Amino acid sequence: MSKAQPLPAIVIANDLLSGDVIFLGHDKWELTHHHAAVASDQSAADALLARAKVDVVANRIVDPYLAQVQIGGDGAPVPVHYRERMRTRGPTIRPDLGKQAGL
Repeated sequence: MSKAQPLPAIVIANDLLSGDVIFLGHDKWELTHHHAAVASDQSAADALLARAKVDVVANRIVDPYLAQVQIGGDGAPVPVHYRERMRTRGPTIRPDLGKQAGL
């Protein structure tokens, strides 16, 4: 069992091939946080991290961690902290490129 985290939470990581920030969904990694699987209790958070660590060992992702979220009006998880909110938007040096261009 890992250290208790502020909940609810989602798992954020980086795709090892593309470098994209990705979010662990219910059955795959997602490019947006809108479809991330949300852990409401510590056992669910531990289970999400365990799923992510399988992909670390397989060299598909790097640096998975739990990020506290609030559930928005549309039902999607929204990161609470500034760092994770910025990570949902993509790189800030070229906002005309990548997934952030569509925001």
